[in-house]
Amino acid sequence: MTYHIAQLNIARFRLPQEHPDNADFVNNLDRINEIAEQQDGFVWRFKGDGNDALDVKAFDDPNVASNMSLWKSLEALSAFVYRNREHREIMRRRHEWFDKIDFYLVLWWVEAGQIPSIDDAKARLRLLESIGASEQAFTFKTPFCAPSGDRIPAVFDDCA
Repeated sequence: MTYHIAQLNIARFRLPQEHPDNADFVNNLDRINEIAEQQDGFVWRFKGDGNDALDVKAFDDPNVASNMSLWKSLEALSAFVYRNREHREIMRRRHEWFDKIDFYLVLWWVEAGQIPSIDDAKARLRLLESIGASEQAFTFKTPFCAPSGDRIPAVFDDCA
């Protein structure tokens, strides 16, 4: 059986999303999302009514923005998150727009062909927060191998 890696990341805007101070982030979303979709290993991303998920209020706090996507491998996702220059450049500026959140990212494996719901993603984030990294909810720092037992690429040799 083949598995894909799902990810949810959230951020809490310091000011309401529509505030002019957030324009640089909001105006770059389409560009960064397009870059993500062109990456080797990209499978799917969650969208609201527009080309992003900013209009979806998945959390009670209206300033929390969410991003969820699927990738063919942990390596493919990691390559985009950490080695794609455009993504890195915009994320280096995150302190300009967002408050610090202790649990802002969760990863988990899903069967290829399955699309996780936002409620499932939120449950995974709560699980990570409550019990720490496990096979059901983990991070790049504490990765777990896919349920199939497939070997994670060398960069993730420390998977539990």
